[in-house]
Amino acid sequence: MTLRYAALLSSASVALAVAGTQPALAQDATDETSASAQGEAIPQEQIIVTGTRRTDRTVADSAVPIDVISNEALQNQGTTETNRLLNNLVPSFNFPQPSLTDGTDSLRPATLRGLAPDQVLVLVNGKRRHISSLLNLNGSVGRGSAGVDMNTIPSIAIDRIEVLRDGAASQYGSDAIAGVINIQLKRRPGGRAQATYGKYITTLEDVFDVASVARTAAASGDPVITYEDQESKRRDGETWTIASNIGVPVGETGYFNVTAEYRDRSPTNRSGPDPRRQYAGIGDVRETTIDRINHRFGDGQSQDFNFVINAGVELGAGFELYQFGSFGIRDGNGAGFFRRPLDARNADFARGGQPYYADGFLPLIVSEIIDVAGVAGIRGETAGWNLDLSVNYGSNRLNYSVENSFNTSLGGLASPQRFNAGGMRAGQTLVNFDAQRAFDLGIGDTSIAAGLEYRNENYRIVPGQRESYVAGPFAFTNGAAPGSQVFPGFSPTTAIDTSRNSYAGYLELDNDLTDAINVQVAGRFEHFSDFGSTINGKVAAKIDLFDGLGVRGSASTGFRAPGMAQQFFSTTSTNNVGGQLIEIGTFPVGSPIAVALGAQPLEPEKSINLGGGAVFTLIPGLNLTVDYYNIKINDRIVLTENLQGADVVAILQAAGVVGTSARFFINGIDTRTQGIDIVANYRLPDFGAGNFRFNLGYNRNNTKITDRRSFSAFTTQRLFARQESFRLVEGQPSNKFNAGVNWDLGAFGMTVNANRYGSVLLPDSVTTIAANGQAVTATNPAIRDDIRVAAGDAPGDVTLSPKWVVDLEARFKVMETLELAVGANNLLDEYPDRLPFGTVGGVNFGINNAFLPYSSQSPFGFSGRFVYGRVSLDF
Repeated sequence: MTLRYAALLSSASVALAVAGTQPALAQDATDETSASAQGEAIPQEQIIVTGTRRTDRTVADSAVPIDVISNEALQNQGTTETNRLLNNLVPSFNFPQPSLTDGTDSLRPATLRGLAPDQVLVLVNGKRRHISSLLNLNGSVGRGSAGVDMNTIPSIAIDRIEVLRDGAASQYGSDAIAGVINIQLKRRPGGRAQATYGKYITTLEDVFDVASVARTAAASGDPVITYEDQESKRRDGETWTIASNIGVPVGETGYFNVTAEYRDRSPTNRSGPDPRRQYAGIGDVRETTIDRINHRFGDGQSQDFNFVINAGVELGAGFELYQFGSFGIRDGNGAGFFRRPLDARNADFARGGQPYYADGFLPLIVSEIIDVAGVAGIRGETAGWNLDLSVNYGSNRLNYSVENSFNTSLGGLASPQRFNAGGMRAGQTLVNFDAQRAFDLGIGDTSIAAGLEYRNENYRIVPGQRESYVAGPFAFTNGAAPGSQVFPGFSPTTAIDTSRNSYAGYLELDNDLTDAINVQVAGRFEHFSDFGSTINGKVAAKIDLFDGLGVRGSASTGFRAPGMAQQFFSTTSTNNVGGQLIEIGTFPVGSPIAVALGAQPLEPEKSINLGGGAVFTLIPGLNLTVDYYNIKINDRIVLTENLQGADVVAILQAAGVVGTSARFFINGIDTRTQGIDIVANYRLPDFGAGNFRFNLGYNRNNTKITDRRSFSAFTTQRLFARQESFRLVEGQPSNKFNAGVNWDLGAFGMTVNANRYGSVLLPDSVTTIAANGQAVTATNPAIRDDIRVAAGDAPGDVTLSPKWVVDLEARFKVMETLELAVGANNLLDEYPDRLPFGTVGGVNFGINNAFLPYSSQSPFGFSGRFVYGRVSLDF
């Protein structure tokens, strides 16, 4: 299905929604609160389905911290991407928006509590969601991980999102170290059709356009550039989102809910002028006329179509047949580094080294992502037992193309400009059986749950066309890298098709010892075909000291199985390391090259989670929770540094590999993450000025590397050195605060959300710290064992200062069912701090930051103010 047809189908869905208005009103929803249905804040009496299999547990009674995000909170914002919505609403959730990171530009990772994207488990309707096939590799938060693409679930399809902020591997299995995000799809009748349009209207902070360029006779040949006095203005990133959701009743208790969404996003560009000399000839007149905004740094172009179904029908005898699933396709592209006319990578060696593209070229990585998921099952009650048997399938396919490029090693006559670079596939199949019932054991209400699970995971790499990876006749004589530039295609030697199986069983006990004391105990056994067995357990309790004040705590062990991609992914790519572009090979841990470098089979990550907090509900309308957490993770799986040096090159050459650097996955470090979450919600009593609902959230997070591994000839610092260490421990804000108010009065409404993102440390990529504490410059120097050296210990450390980002939306109901809204995300047009370039304070930061002015590790991106309007029709 192409996106053109997808857009037509989305429009048809809107028409279907309108046509189905009347019958949809015939029946009330089941298992959805009236507050959620009416778009109000989720009350503390909301029944939750995450963190326990018990069927009567509420938010206020939970022994572990759970945030419930209502559909209203998701709808009253300008963005329609689920990850960006959660970033605005959940203090411990982080979603940076990196650029120049290959496929990560189109499928960006998100984190919870500062841990990796693959250390949080994502469920849909309580069933495990499959992970993406993309492995994040190139300089972004979440490097070395593969997460779930939650943007394939449209926000308009979601009834609520439950965020469990506690370890839950004993209940749900692998990945639930940081917590669980459970997306509950809509079931109720009725629906909504809406169209949203927006664009960025922004002024780049400390970035100036070129006023004039003069040729120079200086020995360097660099042009003399005069800049405008006013900061650069951009008007780009136009985004259309057309979506509809409709629910109709099926019989007495059945339901059928369908959602279609089409989104078309134009790219943004926050690059500055490139001051470097572009042409080989000194004083070339073209230096004065070439467009110096030659990079594309920002959001990539993207067209998305997402389709979701959630349905159930009564079978009789108390049983229901249910099915839900999704289909998503995304066509996106991201840019690489611009190749200047004088660049050797632009040389056509078949024509004596003349430029292949006369004015240089900007290669594009084109991604086609196809995401499919489906769950079918039967559930019901018999003899007091609630039974649920389901089959769950999901897959994510990522196909790469490279455009506006060429294979330098082939020469311009033999090389195409567009390449099929191959792709990746990740899939899972699960069979689950769950049973739960309430017992009266004479010691209070008791719930017992047990279950079995079978899971099969598959991972594939599909090779691209020959020209995308081959080393042509000029590869060795002229040093030209083989393969399509910006992303060499997957070769047949990297192709793989492998699977693994796991079997699991769990037991969960939830008991109210008294009206004031609840205790929860859970245990899980799981066996994987590739690394063996693991047993994990959890105990949690909540004690109500008196009505309106309770304390709670939990202790659990957890694990995360090595990702299939972490074990088997391999490729070569061009990366920017310390301002230099180098060819890097990523090798599977079992490959001869990785083994020669010291790689060992991966073991699962193991965690110990401790948590404790208090719940305050004494004041009517106010709910306040304070929770501390401490997460110890042993044997964390990390991607090594880009290993370089004569010894590495010798191993690569002996294996017939062209490249200067190599990396692979290792159980490389132990970490400890601790922090505090504070969440408050308050509904102001009615005093005649409308309904006011306030929310506050605060997260403070600290991660420390407690141990590092060494093997073969590599020191611990060489395997996982200062730059990647700081990306892990300081690359996300150490604190985040959000505040919001929602107001409704008759036909008018307004929402204000403000987020304060704490500081982020960007470690010096050129100057590093030697074991004696002195600043040195080297490719892979030793560093002292204490990774958490203070900012400033290296002269080139840069700290992104804390920033406030404010969103505002105003709404007006033209009639009961028709609403108009206008608003702005990042209303004050805030940007992360501009990065230094050239020589500053005696440190040479290089020239790249001159035209790539902002860091991709900014926790709120670097796109500026987004202004939008929305029209919605409810029925």
